[in-house]
Amino acid sequence: MIRRGAAWALALAVAIAPLAARATSDVQPAELRNVGIDQRLNQPVPLDLAFRNEAGETVTLRSLMRGKPVILSLAYYECPMLCTLVLNGLTSAMRAIPFTAGQEFDVITVSFDPRDTPALAAQKKENYLREYRRPGAESGWHFLTGDEASIKQLTEAVGFRYNFLPEKNEFAHAAGIMVLTPDGTLSRYFYGVEFAPRDLKFGLMDAADRRIGSPVDQLMLFCFQYDPTTDRYSTMVLTAIRLGGILTLLALGLFIIRAWRQDRATRSKGTPAVVKNAPGPARQ
Repeated sequence: MIRRGAAWALALAVAIAPLAARATSDVQPAELRNVGIDQRLNQPVPLDLAFRNEAGETVTLRSLMRGKPVILSLAYYECPMLCTLVLNGLTSAMRAIPFTAGQEFDVITVSFDPRDTPALAAQKKENYLREYRRPGAESGWHFLTGDEASIKQLTEAVGFRYNFLPEKNEFAHAAGIMVLTPDGTLSRYFYGVEFAPRDLKFGLMDAADRRIGSPVDQLMLFCFQYDPTTDRYSTMVLTAIRLGGILTLLALGLFIIRAWRQDRATRSKGTPAVVKNAPGPARQ
């Protein structure tokens, strides 16, 4: 009974989740309204775009494609929050699958900040190769920088929309990675900062066979901070927290009421009838 009630409460929470998302979108700041990741499945990535690798050498995306599927991640190297979480999550998932970067697949990480330098890219590569701990991965994980024109063409091609916030010297952007087929076609999108190793493994296998995945639900995480003097950030967060708390309490309350009613009905059915004037036990 309790399990049925818990399942019912969970179903209720899932059903009202879109209402929460719609309500919280009402407080979404203007800086985030053009930020997100659109799925451009089965669309080609412009492989002739030129970037700089960690050594400062000019390379094209095509020159890095070696007949293997590719994980493409977009991150700027001085991001204070989300980019690091995405790369950490990617590294963790890659360590958990049997394939190795540089052997069965490659990884291309491109900064979308034109101010980033090859020196920063080299430092990032060193850090993440140390975390990845797979021999030979240095030949298969590339950290690139580029000019604004190349960055814009790439981000538009893959559906990565972001805003630069000059007053904070930061970017507002979403979190996710893409998987490309060996010929540079978008095969799969993964959202968030943690990636299930099993999903990533099968995504790479599908891309290797040039299969295109299906669109996935977008549970978007954004990298953005408010100026605390405006109180806008705290207002948005408190609204989301309050709404989430109300919905959680509602689901929990309904679950408790339902469980109580079911328990009461079960007890009433199982209680033996009282026989009036029945003889009591004999007294000694």
